[in-house]
Amino acid sequence: MTLITVTFNGETRQVPAGSSLADVLASNGQPAASFASAVNGEFVARDARASTPLADGDAVFTFQAITGG
Repeated sequence: MTLITVTFNGETRQVPAGSSLADVLASNGQPAASFASAVNGEFVARDARASTPLADGDAVFTFQAITGG
């Protein structure tokens, strides 16, 4: 199996090549609805996570969505 290296919230991880953002987020064990996500500083909507492939060197960040009014 070929692995790529990504940074997940500042921590270096190796994941299988061809992994999507959804795959990496699922391995974190948090409910997907509880946070927002970004790859290389670009916001990725929840419904686009499964179709967002990761490449070697990508930086993935999760953060609490801010709501209010």
